[in-house]
Amino acid sequence: MIVEEIVKQASNRLKKENINSHQLDSELILSHIMDVSREFLIFNSQLKIKKNTLKKYNFAILRRIKREPIAYITGKKEFWSENFLVNENTLVPRPETELMIYRVLKFFKNRTINVLDIGTGSGCVLLSILKNLNFSRGTGIDISSKAIKVATTNAKNLNLSNRTHFKICDIKNYNIGKYDLIISNPPYIPSKDIKNLSKDIIDHEPKSALDGGTDGLDLIKKVIYKSNHLLKRNGLLVIEIGFNQYRKVTDILKRNKFREISKEFDYNSNVRCIISTK
Repeated sequence: MIVEEIVKQASNRLKKENINSHQLDSELILSHIMDVSREFLIFNSQLKIKKNTLKKYNFAILRRIKREPIAYITGKKEFWSENFLVNENTLVPRPETELMIYRVLKFFKNRTINVLDIGTGSGCVLLSILKNLNFSRGTGIDISSKAIKVATTNAKNLNLSNRTHFKICDIKNYNIGKYDLIISNPPYIPSKDIKNLSKDIIDHEPKSALDGGTDGLDLIKKVIYKSNHLLKRNGLLVIEIGFNQYRKVTDILKRNKFREISKEFDYNSNVRCIISTK
């Protein structure tokens, strides 16, 4: 069989399962298995596919039918122009989270800073910042040892091991150092709303990185409280928040003597990130 035929068949299978990105997913999975770019497949649609490749492809398509995210099937996700290793122990990086990176890099341009990333997961946020701020250093903490292992590998792949330190730790027990920037994408989805997420998320992404407790603010409160002790004077606290949490989070910040500098809106005009200082 040729590329064009097997991609079409796979796309139709995914379409029947109501997967909207059926064509793109089919192409991305095959390009991963063949270790070529998606563009290569498009321009070489008549290329014959080996039986062994077809077998691997069909198995991967079956994983996608079960709603496993593409990033877990391919083992990687692009974020801030770099490919990051991801798996079921880490969240899949979202485009909205890049909004935080943009604002941070603009604020600290040409400066050397010390960064703390709370709930680092794959390390994509911390590593993207350090990749663009030469000589800056950072620490990423997470309660998941498996997530820390992924983040450590990503640091090595990006040649940032010498400027990063990853630690298995709950934020309430972390008391090391003072930081110019504390950044966090904590779990912020209310427990009762978890069931409403897509099957891609519910069945595959780590619940501990999603569930923010009764009102979704449990971890956000901890991050803000701890940052009061760990952030340098005039340092930045950058937190990603969920839908309709802006007013409550700003109240918590004010009670902890933080002053909002700016906020970032996502692509649906919801406040996605709050930037504040002491």
